[in-house]
Amino acid sequence: MINQSLIFARAYEKEAGGKIPAASRPAFHLTPWTGWMNDPNGFSWYRGQYHLFYQYYPYDTHWASMHWGHAVSHDLLHWTYLPAAMAPDQPYDAFGCFSGSAVELEDGRQLLMYTGVRKEGGDKGREVQTQCLAVGDGLDYVKFEGNPVLDASVLPKGLSPYDFRDPKIWRTEDGGFRCVVGAKDANRLGRLLMFRSEDGFSWHFESELARNDGRFGLMWECPDFFPLDGKQVVFVSPQDMLPKGFEYHNGNGTVCLIGTCDEETKRFIPEHDQAIDYGIDFYAPQTILTPDGRRVMIGWMQNWDTCQSTGGYEERPWFGQMSLPRELSIRNGRLYQRPVRELSLYRGKKVEYHDVRLSGETVLEGIEGRTVELDIRIRPEDAGNPYHKFSLLFAQDEQYRSVLSFRPYECLLKIDRKFSGSRRAFIHQRRCQVADHGGEIRLHVILDRFSVEVFINDGEQVMTATILTAPGARGISFAADGRLIMDVTKYSLFSEE
Repeated sequence: MINQSLIFARAYEKEAGGKIPAASRPAFHLTPWTGWMNDPNGFSWYRGQYHLFYQYYPYDTHWASMHWGHAVSHDLLHWTYLPAAMAPDQPYDAFGCFSGSAVELEDGRQLLMYTGVRKEGGDKGREVQTQCLAVGDGLDYVKFEGNPVLDASVLPKGLSPYDFRDPKIWRTEDGGFRCVVGAKDANRLGRLLMFRSEDGFSWHFESELARNDGRFGLMWECPDFFPLDGKQVVFVSPQDMLPKGFEYHNGNGTVCLIGTCDEETKRFIPEHDQAIDYGIDFYAPQTILTPDGRRVMIGWMQNWDTCQSTGGYEERPWFGQMSLPRELSIRNGRLYQRPVRELSLYRGKKVEYHDVRLSGETVLEGIEGRTVELDIRIRPEDAGNPYHKFSLLFAQDEQYRSVLSFRPYECLLKIDRKFSGSRRAFIHQRRCQVADHGGEIRLHVILDRFSVEVFINDGEQVMTATILTAPGARGISFAADGRLIMDVTKYSLFSEE
């Protein structure tokens, strides 16, 4: 039976979301139906569709009591809103239905596993976090009468019941179930705990899969664990990171650990670490294995440090976007990412230039727009005397612009959105170190109305940022300090340009 809180949320989102014009949203990035969105949840393939749930507060564009929003897609790009899946309406989740995941049961039902949060000692008490279940048919879900299924009683000694969250569940080859959950020890450092179940409902502690030794922030949120190209991969979103050169930035970040898993101890052995995204806005990614065998990731395209900033966000009836879904692979011990191949099906008009000799600022006829795909390759005109700087300016008009710039002598790529419309001095720039190819670099740039995603050197690195500029700023230009040669291909996307 659906609780009254969920009935009210569904009625509200249908009315409020129906008033938001499609043109005021991104063209192909999922936003909340109305109100607030953060972490992706329950990313799954179920009954012939991709399902994506998300952390959700329908009543305002600020974080509050977490619900689960719900959308489905046939191609990972066009999303149809479904009624909210869960509301915080039980004693064990009265403070919120936090992040989690989804899997299909043997009987064809869909199982949601999530973190239920309650306050200990009243509204001003501490959050107690436990793992809970709900079962449904892809539209309506009923919370399990045995909730919570994992609580403080299963935690190893010294771990906190106040930071125990974000279960990622999967099916095993023998028909059983596993999940990995983030936890925190007495030193405030993250640990990943693995649990097992034969039926998906009765859970037992199996192992400590991985632990943070202090290199990667403090608490580890939103873990994922999966095989990829002969390796085992752990994704975590650490809180309170310290920077490490240009690899990891301050605050809340994302980390990919590539390695192996000891089958006897069920302990992960890392061999390589790297950031998942090097830009400004990306957090809490979750992956899926598609029916055709691809490992695809989606993340929350936002930064916690900018969420409450004014200067454009407060003017929208929605807040938060999901990233473009990305296909993952491992090459030479590194994680590579590429836009899902379905995006190529929605390419429109093509404009192409080869061997453009660039010095100073240039505008190329036919290259403009806000829902476009750009493939750019640049190289020095004189290999013995590289240029000093290349810049791509986009979402540009007389007043606004955002800039992607590359300095070959330092091998630094920078995203800068300080002129995109913000009235506050929050995070506007971020840089990443790229491989030295003698001043040559390839940039695959995806622009939607309120974001940019830059895939560097065939996906070896990615930089993501949201932008505030109104969609009417459609200009794109190129600039060089020095002399370089550029090839550029532009596609309009979704027939909107």
